Amino acid sequence: MNTYTVITLGVIALPLVLSFDRKVAFHTHWKAVFFSMLPVSSVYLIWDVLVTRRGDWSFNPVYAGDFRLLGLPVGEWLFFITVPYACIFIYEVVRAYFPDRVCRRQQPETPSSVYRIGAAAVLLAAAGMVIFRDNDYSFLALLSFLVWIAVTLIWNPWLFREIHTLWFFLFSTIAFLLVNGILTGLPIVEYNPEAIWGIRIITIPLEDLFYNFSLLGLTQNIYVRIKGYGARYR
Repeated sequence: MNTYTVITLGVIALPLVLSFDRKVAFHTHWKAVFFSMLPVSSVYLIWDVLVTRRGDWSFNPVYAGDFRLLGLPVGEWLFFITVPYACIFIYEVVRAYFPDRVCRRQQPETPSSVYRIGAAAVLLAAAGMVIFRDNDYSFLALLSFLVWIAVTLIWNPWLFREIHTLWFFLFSTIAFLLVNGILTGLPIVEYNPEAIWGIRIITIPLEDLFYNFSLLGLTQNIYVRIKGYGARYR
């Protein structure tokens, strides 16, 4: 049991215990969580395996152990289970405890401003991909961010004006900064300086923020479809 494994298991510990809270009743959503995590986490794991082999990042054996499966330590495999689980748990918590509100809810159509802002974000991400095409991780992080924005605009545009989504990303980002701060601060994950911009939030590469948004955002997109959330806004 190495440090990385302990951290990733710690991520899911409290959400798993609180899954039986009566108001949230998250244990009744496990099937939907599994099927929303499976496709997204599988794609990100393949990405992880390939870029680890290429050398975009590596794992410090002092904290991640020496065992590797397809080049990844146990903690990294667990990451793609525990982090999405914990964050979808956060989404259900805010749905249970925060007001049920969508901006301009009386209008069923999605305001054009959502599409304009989303389109601008896609264009900026695409421009960044061109500018930073030589930084492998920067390019892929922006690509994943672009895909998340585009998928949401096409599939679930109402998410961008739902109060629950705002709180979901706020709390998830706080948790991300805490956990990723440990992973990059010790460091457990070490980045190839040629693969990133070099801009960091203390010790966290800025690319990780785009990576986190896309991983959780794509999982949320599938989850809300499985649960039937937002049907009244479509």
